[in-house]
Amino acid sequence: MENTSFLSLIVDYLTQFFHYTAFANMTIGHIFMILIGLVFIYLAIVREYEPMLLVPMGFGMLIGNIASVPGLQIGINESGSIANFLYSGVLRGVFPALIFLGIGAMTDFSALIANPKLILIGAVAQIGIICAYGIALQLGFLPSEAGAIAIAGGADGPTSMFLSGRLAPELVGAIVISAYLYMALVPLIQPIFMKVLTTKKERLIRMKPPRTVSKLEKIIFPIAGLLLTCLFVPAALPLLGMLFLGNLLKESTVTKRLADTVKGQMLDLVTILIGLTIGASALATTFLTIKTLEIFILGAISFVIATIGGVVFVKFLNLFLKTGNKINPLIGNAGVAALPESARISQVIGLQYDKTNHLLMHAMGPNIAGVIGSAIAAGILLTFLS
Repeated sequence: MENTSFLSLIVDYLTQFFHYTAFANMTIGHIFMILIGLVFIYLAIVREYEPMLLVPMGFGMLIGNIASVPGLQIGINESGSIANFLYSGVLRGVFPALIFLGIGAMTDFSALIANPKLILIGAVAQIGIICAYGIALQLGFLPSEAGAIAIAGGADGPTSMFLSGRLAPELVGAIVISAYLYMALVPLIQPIFMKVLTTKKERLIRMKPPRTVSKLEKIIFPIAGLLLTCLFVPAALPLLGMLFLGNLLKESTVTKRLADTVKGQMLDLVTILIGLTIGASALATTFLTIKTLEIFILGAISFVIATIGGVVFVKFLNLFLKTGNKINPLIGNAGVAALPESARISQVIGLQYDKTNHLLMHAMGPNIAGVIGSAIAAGILLTFLS
């Protein structure tokens, strides 16, 4: 009898232990999301697609989809868990603001200062956001959800994270993953439209070297940029305030150590935390839905329209510019806020047709303008939809 009781007790303990393992709580959805996480890691390591982000994001998907019993304070949505605490940096906009601080400290705004009309390209590229917003409403999304989804088409992960955390917290994972995915796919998607929409003659346009920008101009620009944008759209202050502060730290030259810190170790740390928490938020129970598929499609539509809008606008603008002052339409794609990936593609495609025609410096102008434009668009949407 004692042996039987002892064995029964052991079986009860083992049964209870198994109940708490991931095996007992795993579903097909969890397995599918783990496989997606492994694909992300593969793309990052083997294909080198955005490895700095896709490695922690893919690993985060593995962590988030190891099923557990509610109440253990392990899950990202469980109050008191470490994952939930870190995820608050996404939902409250802390991580996006810190990313913008780092971007400002590592970006040279000279191209935009030297040729201010390039701002127009970044502004026009926001047409993708407007179109995606309208389509999302037609599909039945709430206005707040539609606004959060539309911003993903700019392929600007931090801005998408900031806006979706405020307007549609339940959709953050799908929206941000969509934005970063299109950023990673810039080299595959944008060249198609850049080549189709331009002629060989237009691709060979050589732009004048940008004028030398003085140190005083570089110092004044972030201060003036902050006042000119945030006085009109205060809701964009958390992003643009940090962007311009980071740039001032860089250009003032008296805070080099601070600039090096925010664009180096701090930016790397925040990138890891963003990738890990966003990946962990892609739970099988909430991610594998029709809504997620619609978000990815809408993001693609917005991204493509923004690319087309930028290229076509440059072609239109050239109708009014004299020979010698014309803009190469291949930099029109850079109005998308995928910094600096879209500017690099302008350079790559330009060199394919003329190995001495370097467009990178010129493309950085609309690329920076696109970042600022998407942040302003996010601020406007937040103002009207929150």
